[in-house]
Amino acid sequence: MHRIKRLFLIIGMLLPMLAFAQDPTLKVSSPRQVSVGQKFQVVFESNAEGKNFTAPSFEGFNVVGGPFQSSSSSFQMVNGSMSHSVSVTYTYALMAYQEGTFHIGPATLTVKGNKITSQPFDIAVGPDNGGGSASSGSGGSSSQGGQRSNTDDPQVSGKDLFLKVVPSKKSVYLGEQFVLTYKLYTKVPVSSLSISKAPSYPSAWTKDISNNDGGSLRQTSEYVNGIEYTVAEVQKVVLVPQRAGKFVIDPMSIECVAQIATQRSSQRSMDPFEAFFNDPFFGRGYTNVQKELSTGSLGIDVKPLPTDDKPASFAGAVGNYNFVTEIDKTELKANEAFTLTLTVSGTGNIELLQMPEPVFPPDFEVYDPKIVTNVETNSQGIGGTKKAEYLVIPRQAGDFTLAPVEFSYFDAASGKYVASQSSQYDIHVEKGEGGETENNIYANNQEGIKYLGSDIRHIHTGDARLKPAHSVFFATAPYFIALLVLLILFVVAVLLSKKRANDKKDTVGMRNKRATKEANKRLKNASKFLKDKDQDKFYTEMSAALWGYIADKCGIEQSKLSMDTVSEAMKAKNVPDDLVAEFVDTLNSCEFARFAPGDAEQKMEGLYHKGLDVITQAERKL
Repeated sequence: MHRIKRLFLIIGMLLPMLAFAQDPTLKVSSPRQVSVGQKFQVVFESNAEGKNFTAPSFEGFNVVGGPFQSSSSSFQMVNGSMSHSVSVTYTYALMAYQEGTFHIGPATLTVKGNKITSQPFDIAVGPDNGGGSASSGSGGSSSQGGQRSNTDDPQVSGKDLFLKVVPSKKSVYLGEQFVLTYKLYTKVPVSSLSISKAPSYPSAWTKDISNNDGGSLRQTSEYVNGIEYTVAEVQKVVLVPQRAGKFVIDPMSIECVAQIATQRSSQRSMDPFEAFFNDPFFGRGYTNVQKELSTGSLGIDVKPLPTDDKPASFAGAVGNYNFVTEIDKTELKANEAFTLTLTVSGTGNIELLQMPEPVFPPDFEVYDPKIVTNVETNSQGIGGTKKAEYLVIPRQAGDFTLAPVEFSYFDAASGKYVASQSSQYDIHVEKGEGGETENNIYANNQEGIKYLGSDIRHIHTGDARLKPAHSVFFATAPYFIALLVLLILFVVAVLLSKKRANDKKDTVGMRNKRATKEANKRLKNASKFLKDKDQDKFYTEMSAALWGYIADKCGIEQSKLSMDTVSEAMKAKNVPDDLVAEFVDTLNSCEFARFAPGDAEQKMEGLYHKGLDVITQAERKL
């Protein structure tokens, strides 16, 4: 009872203050001068909560992120006088891509039925000064190990979230492959990962072997200095250096959104109601902070290949290979064909591998080899099999010898050259029919060998179907039946076409009808991945089920889909506020759950039941 009296007393004190609240305003903060390639922020701030925020077009700039919405509310009592302040911000991350002066129009926000606007302003874009990307009001901080985090938010330190590049080797031979793995270490939930600056690899052959099926990142747990992190593989690249010396790899930069739990603090005073306002219900919240992370530069020592004991057949292959040869027959007649196959398999840059060339007798007609490459990738790099098939036709009879074929490579593990030699093949060619020099064989690109026959075809001797000479189909009974059938089909086609056109016009109705069906399909897939404990595919299906259902049910365009539009659309359809808040909270949890600390299986189970429940409740109301 005492608490209820206290609550009524506080409400009574708040009402006069709220009655004389200050007029709503919408202010904008942004740098007025930037350079080409520079990233910066434009922040719109309102002192009142509103809806239907509309940003200007930002013509002349690339929008690389946003809007990122955050809000705060505080109560303060000083000497018995209470004040209340609200701050709602909408942040956009922009990048300038051309020189000139660009006009940014006003943004609009609806507050209690009235529209308020911000002041328009101009931004001058100068030439690129080579300073890299920067943002207004944000600074860079460095941490050990070459990780950097560009942020102005002190709540996310380099120990909470950082990007790191891990090489499989720091010293390699010329032509030896090594793997670079870019890893994101985090202790806070993150989403919306994108590579803002990809590194270049001059003087190196590269191949991306990232295993990011469906856009999801492979995640593990690692301990760094005794602290457990959730680790996501952003990218994995195989590099094969083509020049000896110091190989410097430029930094990679990524952008992401980190979800930070906040606890608003209030000034300590002797006010007896301080404990009431310090309750976690008033102070707890989450803030989405845009982060830009970067790795440091990385140096790899590339050693030249040794010149001692280098075989004459060496053609630059570095790795670990097996070499075999096969011949389909060694006894044949003149003008018949045989196939010689050379196969190299193993680990290394199989795509750049140069196959050895056998030497054939001058009496053999040899066609260009057919090269077949099968590349295999794994976490250790690339490998596979490469085959060269030679189609050979002896034109003269006799006994011939195919000399052994040698293939050599450099084994980086042992630091030595290895040479493999095939067997010697003895081929016996007998005299062919019709003379040895008669050109009665035709071959084209090894697709096959064809014998050309006579240019006069045989007379057809089978049964032939005949019909009367002057028989006609016009004006017969089958003719009119066919016309009637065609007329009926035409009418049906026209009716179906009109119905389909009407259905296409009613896009909202079509999306509304299919919303539940598509959501159930996604939820069934999510249930299957939950049983299989496939975390990445589960979150993908759950997110698609939730976003797809509410977009189709409320008729929200994909380009305008956001937490705010979902909330407004559901309220417009008279959905209770508690269900709207629960649905939006479930969407938010789905976005960040995969990077949130804790038991992954338990998180998946809880999120599945929560998503199923909110969709069921929303279906009843909608």
